Amino acid sequence: MVIPPPVRPARIIDYLKPYVLRMNFSNKYVSAQVVHAPTATVAASASSQEKLLRPSMESTQDVAAAAKIGKILGERLLIKGIPAVSVFLDREQKYHGKVKAVIDAVRDVGVKLL
Repeated sequence: MVIPPPVRPARIIDYLKPYVLRMNFSNKYVSAQVVHAPTATVAASASSQEKLLRPSMESTQDVAAAAKIGKILGERLLIKGIPAVSVFLDREQKYHGKVKAVIDAVRDVGVKLL
């Protein structure tokens, strides 16, 4: 008699972390976007390249600009009804400087980070 393998429930990670925060920093601009991982679509994004945001920023590339982008992205997430996101850091990104400013600003608005 052969014993069949146990039936396992679906991985809970697939349900807990569907939205992923990704950040990109160039020499001129800061941008961040939240991607819905199962469908690979952008749920919300914010960038210092947006024409409406440029006049209110002194610089489009420093830590203050990163914090402002994080705050705007967090507000857009709450408007769309996304209460929590997970953070994806590239290999070279560390939780310091601009990365920390974006993440802390998103957290301060009220979005939970998984």
